[in-house]
Amino acid sequence: MCRLLAYLGEPVQLEQLIYDPQHSLIVQSYQPQEMTGGILNADGFGIGWYGADQSQDPYIYRHTLPIWNDANLPDLSRYVRSSCILANVRSATPGISVDLSNCQPFQHRSLMAIHNGYIDRFRKTLLRPIRARLSDETYGSIQGTTDSEHMYGLFLDAYKATQDLSLAFKQMLEVMLELAATHQTDFSANFVISDGSSLIAARFANRDPVPSLYWLQPESATASSILIASEPFFEGNWQPFADRSLLTVSHDLTVETESLEAWFTP
Repeated sequence: MCRLLAYLGEPVQLEQLIYDPQHSLIVQSYQPQEMTGGILNADGFGIGWYGADQSQDPYIYRHTLPIWNDANLPDLSRYVRSSCILANVRSATPGISVDLSNCQPFQHRSLMAIHNGYIDRFRKTLLRPIRARLSDETYGSIQGTTDSEHMYGLFLDAYKATQDLSLAFKQMLEVMLELAATHQTDFSANFVISDGSSLIAARFANRDPVPSLYWLQPESATASSILIASEPFFEGNWQPFADRSLLTVSHDLTVETESLEAWFTP
Protein backbone atom coordinates (compact mmCIF):
# COMPACT_ATOMS: atom_id res chain seq x y z
CA MET A 1 0.00 0.00 0.00
CA CYS A 2 1.07 3.58 -0.66
CA ARG A 3 0.28 6.97 0.86
CA LEU A 4 -1.06 9.76 -1.32
CA LEU A 5 -2.13 13.38 -1.20
CA ALA A 6 -3.82 15.78 -3.57
CA TYR A 7 -4.40 19.53 -3.49
CA LEU A 8 -6.68 21.77 -5.56
CA GLY A 9 -7.12 25.46 -4.82
CA GLU A 10 -5.20 28.70 -4.58
CA PRO A 11 -1.52 28.34 -5.59
CA VAL A 12 0.60 26.94 -2.77
CA GLN A 13 4.24 26.00 -2.33
CA LEU A 14 4.91 22.29 -2.49
CA GLU A 15 6.91 22.59 0.73
CA GLN A 16 3.74 23.54 2.62
CA LEU A 17 2.16 20.20 1.72
CA ILE A 18 4.91 17.59 1.89
CA TYR A 19 7.33 19.00 4.51
CA ASP A 20 5.68 21.48 6.85
CA PRO A 21 2.75 19.52 8.35
CA GLN A 22 3.35 17.52 11.53
CA HIS A 23 2.27 14.24 9.91
CA SER A 24 3.49 15.18 6.44
CA LEU A 25 3.91 12.86 3.48
CA ILE A 26 7.59 12.63 4.44
CA VAL A 27 6.63 11.32 7.89
CA GLN A 28 4.01 9.00 6.42
CA SER A 29 6.68 7.40 4.26
CA TYR A 30 8.46 5.97 7.32
CA GLN A 31 5.80 6.20 10.05
CA PRO A 32 2.33 5.66 8.54
CA GLN A 33 -0.54 5.22 10.95
CA GLU A 34 -3.33 3.68 8.90
CA MET A 35 -1.77 1.30 6.38
CA THR A 36 -3.52 -2.05 5.98
CA GLY A 37 -0.43 -3.71 4.47
CA GLY A 38 3.30 -3.02 4.91
CA ILE A 39 5.06 -0.76 7.38
CA LEU A 40 7.10 1.58 5.14
CA ASN A 41 6.66 3.53 1.91
CA ALA A 42 10.28 3.42 0.81
CA ASP A 43 10.02 2.12 -2.77
CA GLY A 44 10.17 5.47 -4.52
CA PHE A 45 7.90 8.48 -4.76
CA GLY A 46 6.52 10.96 -7.22
CA ILE A 47 5.03 14.44 -7.37
CA GLY A 48 3.06 16.01 -10.19
CA TRP A 49 1.84 19.57 -10.58
CA TYR A 50 0.25 21.89 -13.11
CA GLY A 51 1.73 25.22 -14.15
CA ALA A 52 -0.09 28.54 -14.37
CA ASP A 53 -1.12 27.67 -17.92
CA GLN A 54 -3.34 24.66 -17.29
CA SER A 55 -3.62 23.99 -21.01
CA GLN A 56 -0.08 22.62 -20.81
CA ASP A 57 0.67 19.08 -19.69
CA PRO A 58 1.57 18.68 -16.01
CA TYR A 59 5.11 18.38 -14.67
CA ILE A 60 6.29 15.17 -13.02
CA TYR A 61 9.19 14.54 -10.62
CA ARG A 62 9.81 10.90 -9.62
CA HIS A 63 12.58 8.90 -7.99
CA THR A 64 13.20 5.34 -6.80
CA LEU A 65 14.82 6.63 -3.60
CA PRO A 66 12.77 6.85 -0.42
CA ILE A 67 11.36 10.37 -0.34
CA TRP A 68 13.34 11.22 2.81
CA ASN A 69 16.63 10.46 0.99
CA ASP A 70 16.22 12.80 -1.99
CA ALA A 71 18.63 15.71 -1.44
CA ASN A 72 17.12 17.72 -4.32
CA LEU A 73 13.52 17.67 -3.13
CA PRO A 74 13.77 20.29 -0.33
CA ASP A 75 14.95 22.97 -2.78
CA LEU A 76 12.51 21.87 -5.48
CA SER A 77 9.63 21.98 -2.99
CA ARG A 78 10.46 25.60 -2.10
CA TYR A 79 10.52 26.53 -5.80
CA VAL A 80 7.40 24.76 -7.07
CA ARG A 81 4.13 26.60 -6.58
CA SER A 82 0.90 25.27 -8.05
CA SER A 83 -2.88 25.24 -7.72
CA CYS A 84 -3.08 21.50 -8.37
CA ILE A 85 -0.63 18.97 -6.89
CA LEU A 86 -0.68 15.18 -6.65
CA ALA A 87 1.93 13.20 -4.69
CA ASN A 88 2.57 9.58 -3.78
CA VAL A 89 5.04 7.60 -1.66
CA ARG A 90 5.25 3.98 -2.75
CA SER A 91 5.13 0.65 -1.00
CA ALA A 92 5.65 -1.78 -3.86
CA THR A 93 3.30 -4.71 -4.34
CA PRO A 94 5.30 -7.91 -3.78
CA GLY A 95 6.75 -9.15 -7.06
CA ILE A 96 6.61 -5.76 -8.80
CA SER A 97 9.99 -4.10 -9.23
CA VAL A 98 11.23 -0.84 -7.75
CA ASP A 99 11.71 1.01 -11.00
CA LEU A 100 11.27 4.63 -12.10
CA SER A 101 8.54 3.66 -14.56
CA ASN A 102 6.60 2.14 -11.66
CA CYS A 103 6.61 5.34 -9.61
CA GLN A 104 3.51 7.53 -9.59
CA PRO A 105 1.88 9.88 -10.60
CA PHE A 106 0.90 8.36 -13.94
CA GLN A 107 0.43 11.01 -16.60
CA HIS A 108 -1.27 10.96 -20.00
CA ARG A 109 -1.50 14.30 -21.78
CA SER A 110 -3.42 16.63 -19.44
CA LEU A 111 -4.39 13.93 -16.94
CA MET A 112 -2.57 12.75 -13.81
CA ALA A 113 -3.46 9.89 -11.48
CA ILE A 114 -2.25 8.45 -8.18
CA HIS A 115 -3.37 5.16 -6.65
CA ASN A 116 -3.25 3.48 -3.26
CA GLY A 117 -4.16 -0.18 -3.46
CA TYR A 118 -3.32 -3.36 -5.31
CA ILE A 119 -4.60 -6.37 -7.23
CA ASP A 120 -4.00 -9.60 -5.36
CA ARG A 121 -1.62 -11.92 -7.27
CA PHE A 122 -1.73 -9.45 -10.15
CA ARG A 123 0.67 -11.20 -12.53
CA LYS A 124 -1.15 -14.53 -12.10
CA THR A 125 -4.70 -13.20 -12.20
CA LEU A 126 -5.49 -9.94 -14.00
CA LEU A 127 -2.37 -8.85 -15.90
CA ARG A 128 -3.31 -10.50 -19.19
CA PRO A 129 -7.09 -10.05 -18.86
CA ILE A 130 -6.66 -6.30 -18.31
CA ARG A 131 -4.22 -5.99 -21.21
CA ALA A 132 -6.72 -7.78 -23.44
CA ARG A 133 -9.27 -5.04 -22.67
CA LEU A 134 -6.98 -2.12 -23.52
CA SER A 135 -6.95 -0.27 -26.81
CA ASP A 136 -3.76 -0.50 -28.86
CA GLU A 137 -2.93 3.14 -28.05
CA THR A 138 -3.32 2.70 -24.30
CA TYR A 139 -1.55 -0.68 -24.30
CA GLY A 140 1.42 0.94 -26.03
CA SER A 141 1.50 3.85 -23.59
CA ILE A 142 1.99 1.71 -20.46
CA GLN A 143 5.58 2.15 -19.33
CA GLY A 144 5.72 0.09 -16.14
CA THR A 145 4.57 -3.22 -14.74
CA THR A 146 2.29 -2.16 -11.88
CA ASP A 147 -1.28 -3.18 -11.21
CA SER A 148 -1.93 0.54 -10.61
CA GLU A 149 -0.94 1.63 -14.13
CA HIS A 150 -2.99 -1.13 -15.73
CA MET A 151 -6.11 -0.07 -13.84
CA TYR A 152 -5.36 3.50 -14.92
CA GLY A 153 -5.16 2.21 -18.50
CA LEU A 154 -8.74 0.95 -18.24
CA PHE A 155 -9.75 4.38 -16.96
CA LEU A 156 -7.98 6.12 -19.88
CA ASP A 157 -9.86 4.13 -22.48
CA ALA A 158 -13.15 4.92 -20.77
CA TYR A 159 -12.22 8.60 -20.51
CA LYS A 160 -11.37 8.83 -24.21
CA ALA A 161 -14.92 7.72 -24.96
CA THR A 162 -16.75 9.74 -22.30
CA GLN A 163 -14.57 12.81 -21.56
CA ASP A 164 -16.04 12.58 -18.05
CA LEU A 165 -13.76 11.78 -15.10
CA SER A 166 -16.38 10.28 -12.79
CA LEU A 167 -18.20 8.29 -15.48
CA ALA A 168 -14.92 6.91 -16.81
CA PHE A 169 -13.92 5.83 -13.31
CA LYS A 170 -17.22 4.02 -12.79
CA GLN A 171 -16.81 2.23 -16.11
CA MET A 172 -13.31 1.19 -15.07
CA LEU A 173 -14.76 -0.24 -11.84
CA GLU A 174 -17.34 -2.22 -13.79
CA VAL A 175 -14.58 -3.90 -15.78
CA MET A 176 -12.46 -4.50 -12.67
CA LEU A 177 -15.36 -6.07 -10.76
CA GLU A 178 -16.18 -8.34 -13.70
CA LEU A 179 -12.56 -9.47 -14.11
CA ALA A 180 -11.98 -9.89 -10.37
CA ALA A 181 -15.07 -12.08 -10.05
CA THR A 182 -14.11 -14.18 -13.06
CA HIS A 183 -10.54 -14.72 -11.87
CA GLN A 184 -11.38 -14.88 -8.17
CA THR A 185 -9.11 -12.14 -6.90
CA ASP A 186 -9.34 -9.02 -4.74
CA PHE A 187 -8.43 -5.45 -5.56
CA SER A 188 -8.50 -2.03 -3.95
CA ALA A 189 -8.73 1.19 -5.91
CA ASN A 190 -8.22 4.38 -3.93
CA PHE A 191 -7.55 6.79 -6.80
CA VAL A 192 -7.19 10.52 -7.31
CA ILE A 193 -7.36 11.67 -10.93
CA SER A 194 -7.12 15.28 -12.12
CA ASP A 195 -7.12 17.34 -15.30
CA GLY A 196 -5.61 20.35 -13.52
CA SER A 197 -8.82 22.28 -12.89
CA SER A 198 -10.99 19.56 -11.34
CA LEU A 199 -10.49 16.14 -9.82
CA ILE A 200 -12.15 12.97 -8.63
CA ALA A 201 -11.14 10.84 -5.67
CA ALA A 202 -12.44 7.39 -4.82
CA ARG A 203 -12.26 5.01 -1.89
CA PHE A 204 -13.07 1.54 -3.16
CA ALA A 205 -12.27 -2.15 -2.74
CA ASN A 206 -14.12 -5.36 -3.52
CA ARG A 207 -13.25 -6.70 -0.07
CA ASP A 208 -12.80 -5.37 3.46
CA PRO A 209 -11.07 -3.44 4.87
CA VAL A 210 -11.18 -0.59 2.36
CA PRO A 211 -7.95 1.51 2.57
CA SER A 212 -8.35 4.84 4.38
CA LEU A 213 -8.97 8.13 2.60
CA TYR A 214 -9.87 11.62 3.90
CA TRP A 215 -10.74 15.03 2.53
CA LEU A 216 -10.68 18.53 3.99
CA GLN A 217 -11.84 21.96 2.92
CA PRO A 218 -9.86 24.24 5.24
CA GLU A 219 -11.59 27.26 6.73
CA SER A 220 -9.71 30.37 5.62
CA ALA A 221 -10.64 33.98 4.98
CA THR A 222 -7.97 34.42 2.33
CA ALA A 223 -7.81 31.14 0.39
CA SER A 224 -9.95 28.22 -0.65
CA SER A 225 -8.79 24.69 -1.34
CA ILE A 226 -9.53 20.99 -1.13
CA LEU A 227 -7.08 18.49 0.37
CA ILE A 228 -7.25 14.72 -0.04
CA ALA A 229 -4.96 12.31 1.79
CA SER A 230 -4.57 8.69 2.84
CA GLU A 231 -4.01 10.01 6.36
CA PRO A 232 -4.67 13.50 7.80
CA PHE A 233 -1.36 15.37 7.90
CA PHE A 234 -2.34 18.12 10.33
CA GLU A 235 -5.14 18.70 12.83
CA GLY A 236 -8.41 19.81 11.30
CA ASN A 237 -11.93 18.78 10.39
CA TRP A 238 -10.87 15.97 8.06
CA GLN A 239 -13.80 13.99 6.68
CA PRO A 240 -13.33 10.25 6.15
CA PHE A 241 -14.59 8.96 2.82
CA ALA A 242 -17.42 6.50 3.19
CA ASP A 243 -16.53 2.97 2.11
CA ARG A 244 -16.89 2.63 -1.66
CA SER A 245 -17.58 6.27 -2.42
CA LEU A 246 -16.58 8.89 -4.98
CA LEU A 247 -15.84 12.58 -4.42
CA THR A 248 -15.89 15.07 -7.29
CA VAL A 249 -14.31 18.54 -7.01
CA SER A 250 -15.20 20.99 -9.78
CA HIS A 251 -13.11 23.93 -11.00
CA ASP A 252 -14.89 26.26 -8.53
CA LEU A 253 -14.17 23.81 -5.66
CA THR A 254 -17.75 22.63 -5.41
CA VAL A 255 -17.68 19.20 -3.77
CA GLU A 256 -20.10 16.38 -4.52
CA THR A 257 -20.03 12.90 -3.00
CA GLU A 258 -21.81 9.74 -4.08
CA SER A 259 -21.93 6.10 -3.13
CA LEU A 260 -20.34 3.48 -5.38
CA GLU A 261 -22.17 0.60 -3.71
CA ALA A 262 -24.09 0.00 -6.94
CA TRP A 263 -20.82 -1.14 -8.49
CA PHE A 264 -19.97 -3.48 -5.61
CA THR A 265 -20.97 -7.15 -5.52
CA PRO A 266 -20.03 -9.00 -2.30
